[in-house]
Amino acid sequence: MTRRELVNAPLLQAANGQTPSRTPVWFMRQAGRSLPEYLKVREGIPMLDSCFMPELLAEITMQPVRRHDMDGAILFSDIVVPLKAAGVGVEIVPGRGPVMDQAITSRADVDNLPILDHHVEEVAKGIEIILGELKDTQALIGFVGAPFTLASYLVEGGPSKNHEKTKAMMHGDPETWHALMRRLVPTITTFLRTQVEAGIDAMQLFDSWAGFLTEADYREHVLPYSVEILETVAGEIPRIHFGVATGELLGAMSEAGSEVMGVDWRVPLDVAAKRFASPRVLQGNLDPAMLFAGTEVVREEITRIKAEAARAVEAGDATGHIFNLGHGVLPTTDADAITEAVRIIHEEA
Repeated sequence: MTRRELVNAPLLQAANGQTPSRTPVWFMRQAGRSLPEYLKVREGIPMLDSCFMPELLAEITMQPVRRHDMDGAILFSDIVVPLKAAGVGVEIVPGRGPVMDQAITSRADVDNLPILDHHVEEVAKGIEIILGELKDTQALIGFVGAPFTLASYLVEGGPSKNHEKTKAMMHGDPETWHALMRRLVPTITTFLRTQVEAGIDAMQLFDSWAGFLTEADYREHVLPYSVEILETVAGEIPRIHFGVATGELLGAMSEAGSEVMGVDWRVPLDVAAKRFASPRVLQGNLDPAMLFAGTEVVREEITRIKAEAARAVEAGDATGHIFNLGHGVLPTTDADAITEAVRIIHEEA
């Protein structure tokens, strides 16, 4: 395929260190339960099934772009989609999250873990449909889960509050841990290539659980594999790297190679930028809970965040800013509050 030439897309302008025509904005989990139209089209369809239905995943991806005037569409998917596509037994249980048929507890389990060795055609077809509807000012962001987060789901058997089995393997049986990470990388990169070759304009590596690690553990047990994944698309599309509660890891995470660093709401953007290994484009970082606090509070927070980003750029610690939340849209968020926040982000200098 021939990638779209989006010279006037604010999100890509910012991601490439240029001055955008307006502050670009997209929100993590913008496609989802905050939208009545999402609940309608998803009714009766399991979450993972919907990720393999081209017309449906395209429709869900486009819903928030149409409603909110977002500068970026984020591909509707889930971090366990490549595992499912590879043949791993996993389902997303409502109210809990991804649950594995069988947890990985031994080296034999690792050696038997299926590897994704083909493009996921359903997702590629969905991307084709999305690209046919997006304007040339709107970017499509693909995403993959980082290997640590996928490994944690596999080892714990599902979501975990403390990641004790993951850390026990990491420290008590490091050979098995590294074997698991090496086995996950090709599955993740194959799924990423599916998206890149289908025409995505940018990508985000999403490490949900990395914030549970010390910097030393992250550097030894995680960073090399995230570097490897990001390297596979270097020079092709802008790369975004984000993790939750990773304020103490921002320096190490910035060494993975992305052009854009996502920051959660816990760290001011100008403080975060000083932690990067070298200047990057900032992404973030409105607290999702602020969308419940009313327009004036949201306006004040947006003004503060933009000022922090501007200070970081002026100080030479950052090269631009893409507005986002500090994590995903909460399911009970009023859709109109999101629309209003986007309007303020676009209007405020």
